[in-house]
Amino acid sequence: MADYYDLLGVSRDADADTLKRSYRRLARQYHPDINKDPGAEDKFKEIGRAYEVLSDPQTRSRYDQFGEAGLGGGGGMPDMGDMGGFADLFETFFSGFGGAPQAGGQRRRGPRQGDDLRLDLTISFSEAIFGQEKEVQVRHLETCNTCSGSGAKAGSGPTTCGTCGGAGQVRRATRTPFGSFTQVAPCPTCEGTGQVIADPCNACGGQGLQQVRKKLRINIPAGVDSGTRLRVANEGNAGQRGGPAGDLYVFLTVQSHPTLRRDGINIHSEVNVNYLQAILGDTIEVDTVDGPTPLEIPAGTQPGAVLTLSGKGVPRLGNPVARGNHLISLKVQLPTKLNGEERELLEQLAGHHTAKGHKHPHKSGLFGGLFG
Repeated sequence: MADYYDLLGVSRDADADTLKRSYRRLARQYHPDINKDPGAEDKFKEIGRAYEVLSDPQTRSRYDQFGEAGLGGGGGMPDMGDMGGFADLFETFFSGFGGAPQAGGQRRRGPRQGDDLRLDLTISFSEAIFGQEKEVQVRHLETCNTCSGSGAKAGSGPTTCGTCGGAGQVRRATRTPFGSFTQVAPCPTCEGTGQVIADPCNACGGQGLQQVRKKLRINIPAGVDSGTRLRVANEGNAGQRGGPAGDLYVFLTVQSHPTLRRDGINIHSEVNVNYLQAILGDTIEVDTVDGPTPLEIPAGTQPGAVLTLSGKGVPRLGNPVARGNHLISLKVQLPTKLNGEERELLEQLAGHHTAKGHKHPHKSGLFGGLFG
């Protein structure tokens, strides 16, 4: 799918008037009744689809953020009676024959809630465990400060729609093999309101909304995980004509930790100890989410044993006082080389153990009796 801005030959910050002028010019050039070249009709439909999306602040905002995937539907030109482009085509090709929209008329809707927006945010392992306040930037639609959302220049207001005469509906006859049918639909110029903005605000092109970049401080609670969704009320796109604003939804992704692994509210890790620590016991220092913490290794600990540090896990989301545990798996390391003194001591120990079983230490293996 070609980029809509490229299809219309405009920049990504083009205003409403620039979009409309470019659309009219291209619509005349590629209209199938005028241009008989192969592919002209497909081009005409693509241009219509691009203008339909970009001429509406809400759909334009979604397209700017997510592309075609943010529009919730595939390409292709919608039914002309259901799209804003119909009004402009009507004006372009039939002006002067009666019933054409007023020059400079802009589409105007009734009160409508603004769209919800999505923000994907990556946070560190520690920020997810203990929570954090983060500053983010979002691009959303806000009510135009110049016209206070009315869409009209100061001192002006809406006028009766010239397409429907203020009725808010239009009729369209369609011929089929089964006869002629008359379709009644909302007026594509005023979208059923019966009024248009004859003298639109220059700042917002008559839409009553402007796209702005805004800084927000997001409170990330303790215990969140990848996939957690946070809702920030009223920070989506502003509503039109007095409608309420949408919400901002923040989807979190948590970075992994080099040595710690999370499983729900529990933390898992591994630690290496030598065979003497495992046999005799020891107290060592291990990494936890709270920093270095002492861990007691009981005498006679077996390889693969799991020791627990209670309350050193993840705070429970919504109840940070309750925390999970930190589970530590022990890996016992055996020496690969021994000096003479170490070997002699171990052989003595091995002989002491194997003597009880009437086995020669060299035949049973140096550590066979040690751990037997």
